[in-house]
Amino acid sequence: MRILICDDDILVIEQLEGYIKTFFEKISVKCPEIVCFSDGESLLADKGDKDILFLDIEMPGINGIYVGKELKKANDRIIIFIVTSYSEYLDEAMRFHVFRYLSKPLEQQRFFRNMKDAVDLYNTITVKVPIETKQGIHTLLASSIIMIEAQGKKVTVHTTMQDFESVHNMQYWLNLLPKNCFFQTHRSFIVNFEHISDFDHSLVHLADNQFRAYLTKRKYSAFKDAYLLYLESLR
Repeated sequence: MRILICDDDILVIEQLEGYIKTFFEKISVKCPEIVCFSDGESLLADKGDKDILFLDIEMPGINGIYVGKELKKANDRIIIFIVTSYSEYLDEAMRFHVFRYLSKPLEQQRFFRNMKDAVDLYNTITVKVPIETKQGIHTLLASSIIMIEAQGKKVTVHTTMQDFESVHNMQYWLNLLPKNCFFQTHRSFIVNFEHISDFDHSLVHLADNQFRAYLTKRKYSAFKDAYLLYLESLR
């Protein structure tokens, strides 16, 4: 993981650095690399990985809204916190799907809560899983799995690239996949919340309606609650 801070106020940068280091100390995890920038041009010129970003809006040169949009175009999985005193930018920032909006002055406990959500999301979207077939093993990001489907003894893993016939059963996949992103809607289907297009009381459509999964009526409420909780974690 690589965490970036972009703000023209050195005191804010120092405060964010301190909060980040304290957060990882509290969860007993080695602190990732933290890289700081005082303007958007320097950040955009950076060639390193960009996993989590704390981004100011009002800076010399190009503003944070432009920088955020450009970074999202290059990598839509970057987790962006907008950190600013100017709430009027909130609507524009939300258009390019920032993760959270933090108001200055920063409050430590609120920061810790939001940082935990960001790290949980990062872990979810970067986890890789092995898909074992009769031909070999393919390692893919869990996020690329659209759904798992069982037809008799045959278990198919539908991904954004291709389908794989797994040698493992549904229980194996239910235990392996991240619980906050996947849900067993029916004994024959496990779906990835990330790829859901829409659903009703009996069907879930995924990947722009390319796939569909049955939804057991008794699971509808639990499924809906889990899906809404997943969406809330992205905001």
